[in-house]
Amino acid sequence: MTAPIRENLSGLDLRAEIERLRKERNAVILAHYYQKPEIQDLADFVGDSLELSRKAADTDADVIAFCGVKFMAETAKILSPEKIVILPDMDAGCSLEDSCPPEQFKRFREKHPDHIALTYINCSAAVKALSDIIVTSSSAETIISQIPEDQPIIFGPDRHLGGYLNRKFGREMLLWPGVCIVHEAFSETELIKLKAQHPGAPVAAHPECPPHIVDHADYVGSTSGILQFAKTFPGDTLIVATEPHIIHQMELALPEKNFIGAPGADGNCNCNICPYMALNTMEKLYIALRDLKPQIKMEEGLRLAARKSLDRMLEMASGTVGKGDLGKR
Repeated sequence: MTAPIRENLSGLDLRAEIERLRKERNAVILAHYYQKPEIQDLADFVGDSLELSRKAADTDADVIAFCGVKFMAETAKILSPEKIVILPDMDAGCSLEDSCPPEQFKRFREKHPDHIALTYINCSAAVKALSDIIVTSSSAETIISQIPEDQPIIFGPDRHLGGYLNRKFGREMLLWPGVCIVHEAFSETELIKLKAQHPGAPVAAHPECPPHIVDHADYVGSTSGILQFAKTFPGDTLIVATEPHIIHQMELALPEKNFIGAPGADGNCNCNICPYMALNTMEKLYIALRDLKPQIKMEEGLRLAARKSLDRMLEMASGTVGKGDLGKR
């Protein structure tokens, strides 16, 4: 576990100090949509995980400060091996990553040698290295549509995203049984009550949600896709079934509209706030930039193996890989 912060930082202007260190370190600060608003507001880029890593790779920064979770910072390191990548709190993990230990995934693959592994980006670098193609919630549909229907597929670690794709494309992918604890927390009963209170308000849901939530959605897509839907739907109220900190970006872009987070089991709990994302704070970001740690370290062989499955995704998402090129590693 990361040692708790014991310093007294109460006298510091943290935002000013972070700005100073950003310049001194030649750092780029990335914030996922699920970060606290105060972190989103000071970041150079706010977005989904892969989008952020690609943007950081295109900068001349020496340091990437990734305010997100560990697998996201690892992806940044995979794409920018020459840069120092820091994560404000190394305990900022992910329930999906935790559900899929590399050793177990390797054994699972060995039991199904005729399957290719189509793996959601919410996994460790080691699992990426064991996979054939990585997908994001934005690219999954584009990629699966390119895989021959007679090709058996393992999909992990999110069984809800995999199940959604199975239903949409009529596939029978073999699903790893992981779930996102945030998207698992939404209550169908409370969502129905909320829809009754706001008749006509559409629901936008992330495909990591279970089917009983997705079935009520007018739009299903990635976090960035939900944000785009918020900018284009014709009404004035939107119910949002994903981690609620994305609503900050919606309110910045569309202050005249009303955005309501989908409820948890008791109608008003904070169980749909990601506890891992919440570990990143302004204080921890300041210390990480000051000390250049905790750092993401990665053995080069692992990085290259993980990069291969990411590159395959990027090729397929751009339409540059044909169906005849989709053999296993």
